[in-house]
Amino acid sequence: MYNQGAVEGAANIELGSRVFVYEVVGLRQGEETDQTNYPIRKSGSVFIRVPYNRMNQEMRRITRLGGTIVGIQPVTALQPVNGKASLGNATSEVSELATSGETANTEGNGKATPVNTHSETKGFAKPPAEEQLKNKDKKGNTMTQAKAKKDHGDVPVNTYRPNAPFIGKVISNEPLVKEDGIGIVQHLKFDLSGSDLKYLEGQSIGIIPPGVDKNGKPEKLRLYSIASTRHGDDVDDKTVSLCVRQLEYKHPETSETVYGVCSTHLCFLKPGEDVKITGPVGKEMLLPQDPEANVIMMATGTGIAPMRAYLWRQFKDAEKAANPEYEFKGLSWLIFGVPTTPNLLYKEELEEIQQKYPDNFRLTAAISREQKNPQGGRMYIQDRVAEHADELWQLIKNEKTHTYICGLRGMEEGIDAALTAAAAKEGVTWSVYQKEIKKAGRWHVETY
Repeated sequence: MYNQGAVEGAANIELGSRVFVYEVVGLRQGEETDQTNYPIRKSGSVFIRVPYNRMNQEMRRITRLGGTIVGIQPVTALQPVNGKASLGNATSEVSELATSGETANTEGNGKATPVNTHSETKGFAKPPAEEQLKNKDKKGNTMTQAKAKKDHGDVPVNTYRPNAPFIGKVISNEPLVKEDGIGIVQHLKFDLSGSDLKYLEGQSIGIIPPGVDKNGKPEKLRLYSIASTRHGDDVDDKTVSLCVRQLEYKHPETSETVYGVCSTHLCFLKPGEDVKITGPVGKEMLLPQDPEANVIMMATGTGIAPMRAYLWRQFKDAEKAANPEYEFKGLSWLIFGVPTTPNLLYKEELEEIQQKYPDNFRLTAAISREQKNPQGGRMYIQDRVAEHADELWQLIKNEKTHTYICGLRGMEEGIDAALTAAAAKEGVTWSVYQKEIKKAGRWHVETY
């Protein structure tokens, strides 16, 4: 699925001028997509380099696009990008769902720019968003690139950047939607042989599609949640997998069907074809290292991607053999919302785990077009949460419990409403309690 993350914008640098970097969150794509009914993801952190004489103008532009400036840092003008001074445009647009303003190097597999969160990154002005957001607790912050949790230690970030992506190859591209299901969803496995790309469960990678956009500029990257464990589907540390749905929506004016550029590119790749990969990024959705932790997972559609990675790490035999130091003993509860039974992604895998580990894994499905809620309407994930609200509330109160929400943003309100009612029975205000567990790093949200 598409994922949130720190995505850095290029800049317009004037010779001899002072230059500043704005860290911006919440940018939307643009006015055209605001008119669509399809939920378009807002960006995570974007780093925009701005000359001093354009600071006010750029602030107004960011405000118009719904963004919030969370940090401003001075930088040295003419910092090199890929060995050359950047002459990009500080007013570059945010792309389809999540973007990089960096122009992609078509050769790829150039020397990756290493990232040290305690030093400046060449060509990008400041350290990644994880470091910059330290000690900031913004209300409603649901970005992937949030403050790193203390128990995660060193997490690989941005091993490959947009100006020097790794060129991987497609190993397999398998359909996940069964016959009579809705839409196209694919499980893609990429070969990472020869790369330095390492990642953890809950992180994302960027994909740069080929071609140019409507303005004639090279396509920008899109971010996708990783659907495999750190060892890959083959448990050989040489692959990474994605779960991708082909984006499809009606144009608001012409009613023509519009297909996502990158998602369509990925869904129809053939084994052996090349793919430009960047990243990894993200620290917000990482699993706790405590094997006795409880994990509540609420997902819709391709929001299952990081959840699959969690479950493989916890329960798959080959994965467990590769991680003798990690023996999961807690409870994993997946509440999964899909439109039809054929859209239950990874159904066989989930049922196998449920059968083999009935005391440690619980699967609750919300199949909207086949099941009814108590009011007679469609059964959505928030209805399942309401159905089990008291039990979920008791579990959430446990200090060892982590909750992960991934998928469509619309489900959050219903989930909060159900847990508000459950918490109120004990005189607890859910909104206040939720802030506390967010601060404690036990409430993880990635919605779009």
